[in-house]
Amino acid sequence: MVKEEARNPQKTYSFFADVYDVVRQIPKGRVSTYGAIAAYLGTKLSARMVGWAMNAAHDARPKVPAQRVVNRQGILTGKHHFASPTAMEDLLKKDGVVVIDDTVQDFKNKFWDPLTELSL
Repeated sequence: MVKEEARNPQKTYSFFADVYDVVRQIPKGRVSTYGAIAAYLGTKLSARMVGWAMNAAHDARPKVPAQRVVNRQGILTGKHHFASPTAMEDLLKKDGVVVIDDTVQDFKNKFWDPLTELSL
């Protein structure tokens, strides 16, 4: 039997799937950032690509808790990609995260860094 890599040397790599795997591990009540996820995946300069992945996450299965990914200051910059202007904030509040003026409160303590929380 031939290994899959031998049959298909152009093995399909999905950056989005890797992002989704990380985001699914963010616990309720915590948030991470686009940049922290990119750094964990070894592509520190790809924070924007993580954002694109979050924009496309609505149809992913299993579900991706995209509301738990914010910018490096704790601001809900991705909120306009949700079903309503308040959906991201509503989901975070349901998770137990306090949001005021589109900003995660106590961001330093709510921040979940995959580099320290997950082993490579």
